[in-house]
Amino acid sequence: MEKEATKMMNGGVKSKSPKGSPDFLRYVNMRYVKLGYIYLLSLSRTFCFFIPPLLLLFIFVYRFLPILAFPLSIFFLLLIYHFLTPSSVFLLDFSCYRPPDHLKITKSDFIELAMKSGNFNETAIELQRKVLDQSGIGEESYMPRVVFKPGHRVNLRDGREEAAMVIFGAIDELLAATKINVKHIKILVLNCGVLNTTPSLSAMVINHYKLRHNTESYNLGGMGCSAGIIAIDLAKDLLNAHQGSYALVVSTEIVSFTWYSGNDVALLPPNCFFRMGAAAVMLSSRRIDRWRAKYQLMQLVRTHKGMDDTSYKSIELREDRDGKQGLYVSRDVMEVGRHALKANIATLGRLEPSFEHLCVLASSKKALDEIQKDLKLTEENMEASRRTLERFGNTSSSSIWYELAYLEHKGKMKRDDRVWQIGFGSGFKCNSVVWKALKNIDSPRHNNPWNL
Repeated sequence: MEKEATKMMNGGVKSKSPKGSPDFLRYVNMRYVKLGYIYLLSLSRTFCFFIPPLLLLFIFVYRFLPILAFPLSIFFLLLIYHFLTPSSVFLLDFSCYRPPDHLKITKSDFIELAMKSGNFNETAIELQRKVLDQSGIGEESYMPRVVFKPGHRVNLRDGREEAAMVIFGAIDELLAATKINVKHIKILVLNCGVLNTTPSLSAMVINHYKLRHNTESYNLGGMGCSAGIIAIDLAKDLLNAHQGSYALVVSTEIVSFTWYSGNDVALLPPNCFFRMGAAAVMLSSRRIDRWRAKYQLMQLVRTHKGMDDTSYKSIELREDRDGKQGLYVSRDVMEVGRHALKANIATLGRLEPSFEHLCVLASSKKALDEIQKDLKLTEENMEASRRTLERFGNTSSSSIWYELAYLEHKGKMKRDDRVWQIGFGSGFKCNSVVWKALKNIDSPRHNNPWNL
């Protein structure tokens, strides 16, 4: 044992290869010895190469240290600040799709087409006429005509066609405005409440625009009219995780998939409110983009009341006795929304107490009236929401962007102004986000839906 220990200390373990076979252990040992020798030679040469420049640098710094001390300290402080502080999220631009004029629909056209479709009985027609008259929607909102076909049933083909029209329309205008190459988009978040296809709508966008193979893609479904702000929140977190990136956020709802063609009075009202539309938003976490961005994200608060059964069941996608699907909105939804809004404001108030402009989800005239009364808001505060409801109807999660586009169109967004966007949706959820204008924002000439 002592002899074996001595051998290990003096020369390590010797390989015991069979007679006549190669000694692999010795070969490997010698190979790594040679590699180590070569590495040391290359390292010594590299070190010798850098010695003269390093000496010159040392002499220069030593001689001019009193002069360089202040700018160097400022430089290192800025460097530390850059790496230790999270990057802001900037909104470069956004675009809201305006469908072609042949899809405009007046209230009388709506009722006439509904009657000709043969899908509704007299009671259903009169109910929709009454709801339309009280909706706050004007005579120029947009609807797909396919829903008025006799015997119409919700189907994927119609849903995909409408989705392609509004989504690609909004994105095309946004890309034209920002001049951003689609290959530079790292993150894609798309939300659509009712239409969920396979492949997903976000995959449809990737295929159409040929985005990068490593695009972080997310498709949010079933989250209602407040999902647009949820999409912004998700994009914000992803941008913080992928510093120096672009995120494309798309919000829409597909009318041909929310349409109800039966006679259950509980499922008919949403027919009278939902209209075609989509919004595309370009966000950035690149600090250099601050100079050209329109807005900076200041606060985002999400409130969920789904733990309460009344709130959870206040908005549902249901089927009638004939198997036709439609959206059910309970009579408790106003009270549910009131409680959710109060909870959201309680949180937001501690973070961001002031704002100059307001964009409330343009769901219905009754809902806007209740919110105005509860929050003691002025007509000026509610102007963007009411005008959007009148001109475009309820475009679901994208409506808050049509409202911000209205404020820009009217030249109301000035440098340092803050705008508060509020969305409500099934679950029940109330979400809000505050943006700060980084400059005086003129009305865009091309991608604003309010331009004639």
